[in-house]
Amino acid sequence: MWRRGADPDGYVANFVETEQIVQMNGFTASFVQVRGSMPFLWEQIVDLTYKPKFEIVKPEEAPRVAERHFLDLRKKYGSVLAIDLVNTRTPFDNMLILSLQRTGGEGRLSEKFASAVQPILSDDLRYIHFDFHKICGHVHFERLSILYDQIADFLDKNGYLLLNDKGEKMKEQLGVVRTNCIDCLDRTNVTQSMIGRKMLELQLRRIGVFAAEETISSHTNLDEKYKILWANHGDDVSIQYSGTPALKGDFVRYGKRTVQGILNDFYNALGRYYFNNFSDGTKQDAIDLLQGHYIVSVSRDMTPPSQKGGLEAVAHFPAAFCLVSLGLFFTILSLSQARYDLRHLFFSALWATISIGIAAVVKANGRIFCNRPRLHKPRR
Repeated sequence: MWRRGADPDGYVANFVETEQIVQMNGFTASFVQVRGSMPFLWEQIVDLTYKPKFEIVKPEEAPRVAERHFLDLRKKYGSVLAIDLVNTRTPFDNMLILSLQRTGGEGRLSEKFASAVQPILSDDLRYIHFDFHKICGHVHFERLSILYDQIADFLDKNGYLLLNDKGEKMKEQLGVVRTNCIDCLDRTNVTQSMIGRKMLELQLRRIGVFAAEETISSHTNLDEKYKILWANHGDDVSIQYSGTPALKGDFVRYGKRTVQGILNDFYNALGRYYFNNFSDGTKQDAIDLLQGHYIVSVSRDMTPPSQKGGLEAVAHFPAAFCLVSLGLFFTILSLSQARYDLRHLFFSALWATISIGIAAVVKANGRIFCNRPRLHKPRR
């Protein structure tokens, strides 16, 4: 997750092509979708906050980079429908810059994406923004039907690949749906599984397996296997990019949000936070070294950690996390006893102050823990 956006040649981070294939009654049908980071120069530098703010790099270059990206997609796949699932920027965000920075400013990225593709939109390139979180929230993913209604004409027109039992081409896919959110994992997985399901139903009707109104949901065994297939696919893509299984996977796997799924999301979100801040940077360095892109940025502090003293020399995130957790535990414990002895109120305030102080030191010295000398974006 140390790579976001695109490089100057239009190649994007976390670009994944997914082909869904079904073989039945001698027929072979497939449907291809792609995902990838928003195609302009932007980054999200790790700084120990849960959601580091986004930085748009060289905004004047955005139209050129986006044009190169979509030109490449059109050469490979034909027509392109770009679905952008990120949050919009509300008027309230515009009034409160601090709030915008805290939420990461997804709206700014969406606006830049829309403006970058506007000059190149055509019959072969469409762009749709669908605010996933605003429309679907965290549980109402069935509202993706609203999105499907907007893209059904594109899917009907560009179709899928279909071969008969002799291997002869009966139908050809003429375009591709490109889906993105911020990291192209969780919201993207849910959306792509919905589109894949709709296309599989069309394919099964075409080869005579399904009646006109028949759906996957009407066959319990097929429905269950299909959900597991896409949930595992989403987990594999997510593990490769973020180190943890996908969030919102319970909806893909079971067709609904569950308490266990929400708890798993919390656990995986914490895992992503840890990996992104304290593990992934070293892996990214190794990748860049093997690819010949190891260019150390002179803008970073190059002083070896061993030359620093005091807290900076011994600071370690897991230890700090344990101390903060311990402080919060004693704060709650003291508060529970305050009604019996007012001295516990004093100790509650003391423990709370210590916890906040440790947390502040950890954040202030974040670059000591998580930022090695950073590398420039990969070059082609």
